[in-house]
Amino acid sequence: MNHPKNYSRRAFLGTASCAAVASTTFFSTLFNLQGMNAKSLTNDEGEDYRALVCIMLGGGNDSFNMVIPSDRQHYAEYKRTRSNLALPSTGLHKIHPFTYKEQELGFHPDTPELQELFDAEKLALICNIGTLVEPMTKSQYEKGGKIPFGLFSHADQAKQWLTSIPQTNASTGWGGRLADLVQSANSNPNISMNISLSGKNVFQLGNESAEYSILPTGNGSIGIEGYGGNSTFDKVRTQAVRSLLEKQYQDIFKQSYADVVMASQNTHELFSSVVSDSQISTEFSPSGLSQRLKMVARTMKIRKELGARRQTFFVSFDGWDHHDNLLPNHNGMIAIVSKAMKEFQTAIEELGIEDQVTTFTVSDFARTLTSNGNGTDHAWGGNVMVMGGKVKGKEVYGKYPSLALNSDLMLKGGVLIPQISTDEYFAELALWYGAKPGDLEDLFPNINRFYDPKSTQAPMGFMEMG
Repeated sequence: MNHPKNYSRRAFLGTASCAAVASTTFFSTLFNLQGMNAKSLTNDEGEDYRALVCIMLGGGNDSFNMVIPSDRQHYAEYKRTRSNLALPSTGLHKIHPFTYKEQELGFHPDTPELQELFDAEKLALICNIGTLVEPMTKSQYEKGGKIPFGLFSHADQAKQWLTSIPQTNASTGWGGRLADLVQSANSNPNISMNISLSGKNVFQLGNESAEYSILPTGNGSIGIEGYGGNSTFDKVRTQAVRSLLEKQYQDIFKQSYADVVMASQNTHELFSSVVSDSQISTEFSPSGLSQRLKMVARTMKIRKELGARRQTFFVSFDGWDHHDNLLPNHNGMIAIVSKAMKEFQTAIEELGIEDQVTTFTVSDFARTLTSNGNGTDHAWGGNVMVMGGKVKGKEVYGKYPSLALNSDLMLKGGVLIPQISTDEYFAELALWYGAKPGDLEDLFPNINRFYDPKSTQAPMGFMEMG
């Protein structure tokens, strides 16, 4: 599909908002009709498949109640600071990392599956990480050092975790920019390598890439309602729609719209036909997160039929903004995450691709360590998890910070300054995925402030790169 040079993609999208198909399917097909000027990562020696699965805990996970100090001294600091939000030490699932010995830690009492994954060397923790424009100390913060745009704002911080460009309101996500680099590894350009179970998202939006949005139910894909149906009405509607789409229009807007809608429908028919036979034996819980991850596993099973050697998946689990009733709400939600992650890891092991899939968590920010009465407010640095067969698991990366009041990293209100940047975290994932060191500055504009891309060492060391 050719457009005049002065024809804006943004302008065209603005005219197409009333599409009769799912907008995410429409947008992903539009982007995939663009030129494919990307680097190839294909390997003729067997299957070369890698996938990144991003789990977004939307709203701000209280990750210092997800991972808690368990030795007497540090637990006492935790209890004093957290006051009525402290969990009892007796129920913690204690972990024993290979090398991290600075303090003893344990997972939340309702997350036995996370402990199991950690002990099996399939899960690692990254502590006190957050959005950073540059390395930051308490003194630098108080003197007006460069801080992320819209710090403590849900919308801004959630977006910055997904773009890894915290100094501005970026328009592309690092997953989308990564897809721009490697999308020619996939042999079918009509289905995006970026698949979302949570609709449109900035993480998977690049200059030439966008998400293909699917549902966790049925055959996943969304097409034109009733198109191709067997009822008399559906047959009439199908013929009417087909005649409209196959018509040649003089108006470029009409012709472009018809081309994209037809391509979207064709993509839907391809995806739904191959995923219909894709079943997983692993039992998944009925939670929304588990069911979304089940569909991710089903989609991975048909990766060859889709011509996919590189994929990203985006799954959002929202509702973590616990300003009130934190303990019962957080307890229930973190238990869902624990079960879902264990189920998903079991499923990819069933598929035999555990070394080719890496799952990682992100969130807007952590929560304040101090209580606002019955909940917590927006904070900054927190803890995340990364899981997979190539993860150097049973280890803690970074340093779990002191939770004592007025520590060297604590700001007013119990906010911790992160000591690891999202750039370091995501750069390691990107390198494992297939990006080259020379690509990192394009993917993460601030990376040189935290890591030298020319280094022979990995940014953090939690992934096996081979």
